[in-house]
Amino acid sequence: MQPFVQRLHINGGDLSRRAVDILQVIMGRYCNQACIHCHVESGPTRKEMMSRETVEAVLRFLADTSIPTVDVTGGAPELNPHFDFLVESAVGLDRHVMDRCNLTVFFEPGKEYLPEFFQRQRVELVCSLPCYTEENVDRQRGKGTFDLSIRALQILNELGYGETKSDLILNLVYNPVGPHLPPPQQKLEHDYKRILKEQFGIVFNHLYCLTNMPITRYETHLKLRGEYERYMELLESSFNPATLEQVMCRNLVSIGWEGTIYDCDFNQMLELPIRDPEGNALHVSSLSLDQLLNQPIAVGNHCYACTAGCGSSCGGVLVS
Repeated sequence: MQPFVQRLHINGGDLSRRAVDILQVIMGRYCNQACIHCHVESGPTRKEMMSRETVEAVLRFLADTSIPTVDVTGGAPELNPHFDFLVESAVGLDRHVMDRCNLTVFFEPGKEYLPEFFQRQRVELVCSLPCYTEENVDRQRGKGTFDLSIRALQILNELGYGETKSDLILNLVYNPVGPHLPPPQQKLEHDYKRILKEQFGIVFNHLYCLTNMPITRYETHLKLRGEYERYMELLESSFNPATLEQVMCRNLVSIGWEGTIYDCDFNQMLELPIRDPEGNALHVSSLSLDQLLNQPIAVGNHCYACTAGCGSSCGGVLVS
């Protein structure tokens, strides 16, 4: 395999951050699910949680910037006891808040209020639904997940989420079940909308197709099945230089649950923090926006996943 950094140099040199339009906040690794493809390796037994002190440091940094969007994720971020405080405070700073939701969290004890909370705060929801069939969803995310996800989407629709004329945005996320690239996003979105509407009366705004990242838990899964090398070869052979202008790390910064700063959540899982000139990892408690702009982005062979085919980011494909 040609190292990604070499491929990058051939196609224009280093990646650098041009702006910070999205502040991604990883609230922890505790989750009510343990999905095969989860690069965060979240699950019910994980204990890592962002503290109130770190949440307040995030908000102080946010208040000193004009970053328009806060992207909250986890784990299941809603299971962090300070989740509501972060969302309400960010909205109070007049920022747009996105929550990456697994849908089944609505049915955890004490979390039934979440749909109405999201509605009041006008939170944009980006919800995992890796297929429109029960068999595939339950195989990837656990038995019973599909039925709970459908019930959750119906609740959100009743509150106005996903309706054409509503400002309550509901987007879904597709991840391949196997070691292959996602199909064309526009066509798959059409199929999702048709089938979910016909079978369950569900409507939503957009479908995001994400390429599975071959690190941490998914890397282990691929290696156990003897599929890792073939998947990496697929990603490398599908490299598309047109994606380099739009990869999410150019305008996003990711804050780990303990407050350390990363170029993206993938680099976070690989323990590749952004460092100051002295080599110290940056922390949100003493962070300034000037430390992030025009800085080179740490890359590795995992970056082939974001640049393969049509590309992949938190907002779906990068190029048509």
